[in-house]
Amino acid sequence: MVPALIHLLVVLLIVGVVYWAVLQILPLIPLPAPIAQVVRVLLILILALVVIFALLGLIPGAGYGRYF
Repeated sequence: MVPALIHLLVVLLIVGVVYWAVLQILPLIPLPAPIAQVVRVLLILILALVVIFALLGLIPGAGYGRYF
């Protein structure tokens, strides 16, 4: 169980850094406001899916993740 929690913490750290980096770079790219909003929403959806799959790794027998 401890390796699964460490894996989850690493995934959350990577997701947070990617989210921060994209939010820092996005204003530097000249995009119209609606497109920038769509990019933000897609980023949140993708990162939420990554976190959900990482959390499914904690459930025994879920079939996802590295540790069961």
